[in-house]
Formats: sequence, C-alpha cells, structure tokens
Amino acid sequence: MSKHFIKGNEAIAEAAVRAGCRFYAGYPITPQSEVPEVLSVRLPQVGGNFIQGESEIASIYMVYGVAATGIRSMTSSSGPGLALKSEGISFLAAGRIPAVIVNVVRGGPAIGTIMPSQQDYFSATKAPAPGGFRCFVLAPQSVQEAADLVYRAFDIADQYRTPVMVLADGMIGNMMESIELPPMRDLATIPSKDAWRYNIYNDDGSARVLNTYSPTVEGQQARNVEMARMYAEWEEKEQLWDEYMLDDAEYVLCAYGSSGRIARSAIKELRLENIKAGLIRPITLVPFPKNAFQKLNYSKIKHIFCLEMSIPPQFVEDVKLQVEGRAKISSICTSGGVILDTDIIENAVKKNL
Repeated sequence: MSKHFIKGNEAIAEAAVRAGCRFYAGYPITPQSEVPEVLSVRLPQVGGNFIQGESEIASIYMVYGVAATGIRSMTSSSGPGLALKSEGISFLAAGRIPAVIVNVVRGGPAIGTIMPSQQDYFSATKAPAPGGFRCFVLAPQSVQEAADLVYRAFDIADQYRTPVMVLADGMIGNMMESIELPPMRDLATIPSKDAWRYNIYNDDGSARVLNTYSPTVEGQQARNVEMARMYAEWEEKEQLWDEYMLDDAEYVLCAYGSSGRIARSAIKELRLENIKAGLIRPITLVPFPKNAFQKLNYSKIKHIFCLEMSIPPQFVEDVKLQVEGRAKISSICTSGGVILDTDIIENAVKKNL
C-alpha cells in the first residue's frame, strides 16, 4: 500500500468513503470541520450524497432516514453538536439502525475551547442520550488508527444494528501523519441486509412504516432486554485493547486515545530511569476491556495511574470497577484543552514511588 501524508479529519472522511459510506449529513464545528469538507467532495465522486443540514438536530435525523434504507451513513461533530444530536442517536438505538458517529472532542463544558480534550467520556460511554442504551465506542490514538477504526466501525454497526461512536479528539483530528489508507470496499461485498426485512415489510411482503419503538410497557421492556443481550455479547466478543511493557511492570499507566499515545513516550523515559512502567490502552471503551485488568498480576503492581484530559476525571471510574481495590489508583489529569505531556506524567509517577 502507498503512504498518504494526511490530516486526521481527512483520514476519517476518506476511510468512511472506502468503508462504503454513501451518505453523510452534518454541520461544521471546530475541531472536526474538515470531515464534512472532504466528504462534500468525495461522496459525489463515488455516487454518494452529502448534505450540510440546517442544524445538528436535522442532520442526525437525515442519517436515521437514509440508514434505515440500508445505506451506510455517518455524521460527525464535537461535544456541543453531539449534545444536540443526542435525541436522534437515541432513536437510532431504539430502531436498531446502524450508523457511524464521529466525535472529535474539544474542551468543555459548554462551548468551552476548540483545543483537544477527553471530557466527553461519560457522555459517550454512559449516557449518549436518554434511555439507558449504549453506543459501541472506539477510541483511536493516532491518525492511522482513526482511519482503521472508522473503516471497521461500519462493519460493527451493520453486524449489531447499532450506532457506533468513534471518540477522537482535536489533536488526532488536526495532526498530520503518514498512513496507509484501507482499500476501497466493493459495495457488492458488503453483507446483504435482507435479514432486516422484518422491520420494513409486512408478512405478505408489502412495505410498512418503520416502528422504532413499542408504545406498550411490555413491548418497551422486551426491546430493552434484547439490547442488554447485545451489550453482553459485545463484552464477550468485542473487547479490544493494547498493552505495552506490561510483563514486568510495577507501575501500570492506563489511558485511551491520544493520552495513551503520550503515555508510551513517558514509559520509555521512565524505563531509562529503571522505573518499571507499562501501559493498558483501551481501544474499545464500550465494551470496556475488562479482561485486560482481570489478567494482571496484582501481587507485583505497586500503583496504577489513570491518564486523561478531563478534570474531574471520568475514565478512572471504569478502571476502579475492574481493579476492585487490588492496587492503589491515582489520576493524572489535564482539562479544558490542556494536553498531557510526558513531563507531567513522569513527575506524577515519581512522586508516588
């Protein structure tokens, strides 16, 4: 494969096209505006459609309508825009409509700053909208991984008939790296959606209106039980994480996304000072990679550090649930658009030796 020197947002857009995305609706917002910019050019070139909606709210319902017909569809935004899209995301989940949602996170709360942040962790993983459902959530650490995970997200969305969120940040979205783009999918090779027919046809084959929810208490509970089974299947089959220098680690750094990438550099520096540090980097945030923590040898671990660009910390709460008091846990955090750097990490670790 040839290398492409490309910005993260551009890689996200191109990977979506190559994955078979043929519809996008969205609205510009920093730091992800290059995603719709690129797709406004690329989608018409491959027979797809691009719409800049009149609002974030309108855009997510456009995605709902097109995705319900079986066309691979996507939207993207940043925190304030995702808040406006939240009701529509809930409808996607209720209707079991597959779609890909990219969140290039900026500092908050409110409109905050346009700088990189990880302050949308809870909203992405716990409550993307009302109703207690989950999105499948992927967290890239680099431009290469952003392209790869967006490409994969469309297959996951179709397989489970669910909204999939790719949780990036402004640093990944706006940095440039040399990457290999995934191959262009032949649309004929995308799995058939004939099995979805029960949602859009009557028993006699005639078309009917999609029913995205049941108006009865019993029907709604049955839908929620079905979704809970799907989430359990994710936990069983879909956990993804990366490990680095864990075999002899006495100090374990836990971080996702761009913080995980920075943590690697800090670990290299700590190792030069004979501090045995290692890394667990979740790639799936939902399902959370519980297995990575269950297999740790806690008898030799002196301290676990959770790194995130969020104050107060959020990601650390999921780590605590898995560690269950078997090791001391501390948070190393920045917020509001301040990027973690290796000096901050190294100094915090050394203070806790």
